[in-house]
Amino acid sequence: MYKLNEIKELIRLVDSTSIQHLEIENENGKISIKKPEAPAVHVTSHPTAAVSAQHAFVPAAPAPAAPQAPAAPAPAQEERNADLHPIVSPMVGTFYAAPSPDAQPFVKAGDAVKEKTIVCIVEAMKLMNEIEAEVSGQIVEVLAENGQLVEYGQPLFLVKR
Repeated sequence: MYKLNEIKELIRLVDSTSIQHLEIENENGKISIKKPEAPAVHVTSHPTAAVSAQHAFVPAAPAPAAPQAPAAPAPAQEERNADLHPIVSPMVGTFYAAPSPDAQPFVKAGDAVKEKTIVCIVEAMKLMNEIEAEVSGQIVEVLAENGQLVEYGQPLFLVKR
């Protein structure tokens, strides 16, 4: 069961980010926080706001662009991206690359990982959540900085399968 102060902290975290919906499920239970939809913007016209034609600003038409052939996607780039698997943050929290400040990082670029290998910790509400690799492969890039606030779904690592 979540404590009220934990729920309030989660709400503050969601409110301070661009995240629209957060859902966490663990041994304490399940919690879902969703921001209300933004109110629709209605534009109304008032007769007193009318602008006479002589004072109206009319931007110049842009010059026509020269026709260009559509760019063909680079096959090597597509093939390279198909081999890369992102490990994403399952929650909002603080990214830690190592189990303690004086310890070596769990993984770094060039390291081999297997499924279930612990790659980092994401701290949320004073809970240290170990994040595991979902695939086997080699860490190509670490995308988050130690101590950085990360969002739900944010890529943390790229793994080449």
